[in-house]
This record gives sequence, C-alpha cells and structure tokens, in this order.
Amino acid sequence: MSALNIDALLGRPSPEHVEDPASAPAPGGSPPAHQLGLELLAAWQLVRLLRAAPWLVRAPRGSGDVVDMPGWRAPEASNAPVRGYLRMLGYDARPWGLGTNRGTPVRDVERLVQTLPREHDGPVALVGWSLGGLIAREVARVIPEKVSCVVTYGTPVVGGPAHTFAARFYGEQVATRAHKLGARLDSERPIEVPVTAIYSRADGIVDWRACIDRRSPRVRHVEVRSTHLGLGVDPDVWWVLAETLAAHQHSGA
Repeated sequence: MSALNIDALLGRPSPEHVEDPASAPAPGGSPPAHQLGLELLAAWQLVRLLRAAPWLVRAPRGSGDVVDMPGWRAPEASNAPVRGYLRMLGYDARPWGLGTNRGTPVRDVERLVQTLPREHDGPVALVGWSLGGLIAREVARVIPEKVSCVVTYGTPVVGGPAHTFAARFYGEQVATRAHKLGARLDSERPIEVPVTAIYSRADGIVDWRACIDRRSPRVRHVEVRSTHLGLGVDPDVWWVLAETLAAHQHSGA
C-alpha cells in the first residue's frame, strides 16, 4: 500500500502537490454522467474530516483577512465550515457579503473590486469554491495590490461553464463567449498574485482538466480525492488552505 493510501486510511490529510500539470490533456466538456452520481457520496467527506481532526488542529496558524466566495447557486453558509476552521487558526475569515452566488460573475467582480479595498486595510486572501474561485481570480487580476493570494478549489479556469455540469443551463453561446474572454484576459493581463488551484479527478460537476491553470505565472496545483460537493469539508483542502495562507503571510507575497 502506498504512503498516500496509508495516510488516507489513518485520516491524515494527504494532498498531492502536482509539479507539471501542463501535461494534462485538454478538457473535453462536462464530466461523464456516471461521475455525477458519485456526488451523492459527498457526505463521506464529513467522516474523513472528523478522522483528520487531530492533524488539522496542528496546521500552521496565522493572522490576516480572508474572504471566501461560494459556488454557483450556493449560499454564503456553504463556506461556513471553512470559515470556522480558518478562524480557529487565527484568521479573520468572512463571507463575500453578496449573499447567494447567482451566477453573475461580471457584476460580482465589479462590486467586490469596489468594496474590498474599503473594508480591509491590508491585502486580503481570497478563497473561492467553483465559480467563486473564478470570481476570486478576476478580483485579483483587477486589484493585485489588494490581494495577498488566491486559493481555488473545483474552479474551471478554462472555458468557464463549458466544461461543467452547468453548461446545459448557460448554453453554448455563453460558454463560448466566456472561454474567449478568459483566454484574452490571461494573455493580455495574467494574474500576478500567487494562485493555488486545487482539483479532484473525482469531481462530477467540473471537468478536472478545466481546473488546470496554464497561464498564471505564479500558480501551483494540488490534487485531492474529493467529489465536487464535498470540497468544502475535505480535510486535504483545509490542510492546503492552512499551509498556503501561512506561507504567504510569512513571505509577504
């Protein structure tokens, strides 16, 4: 049995830091239908979380402001467990303040670009789940001097909704337009702040290959074993969050 499997058996967080994700194949649309059914197992992540608690409480601590952003159609309460954990570690973790994510990223980015500098004295860390991560990235692109780092999980950085379960709701034209806009922005104005992109091959909502960021100059990728709906309570995600926030707090970048 591999070390990774032993760690998982013991409940210890064991995310896999991926050195060369650029070799991953291009995304090919939404995940297969059978994988969507695995999302029903998201509750299993709560069991893993409880088993990992002895390690999670020993994660690196820190201070500073953190703002989290929920996924598509998700309320702010969906990220409450993550906020609670980060507060335990010493951070001032808050929701984004816009309520349920209605799927209007352009408007949401504009509002956050205006409100975040007024509400936070220093740079803030942005954490986003799925579409929330896409919004966090765009905020960091516009006001990099106000953002210390970005952590996303299950976020389709390639193609917008084109490679997600939501593609059927947005339609092909919207998906194509989002893909072209994202490609243009990444080419003309790449994200300057450090980005940690967390993805899972078990994701039944977002094609994991669409979560690979091939454009940002300061990105690192971490693979976990969660379903999409379980990412918010996945111990590997929590551990990566703690490590990332502490590292950027100490490095000042």
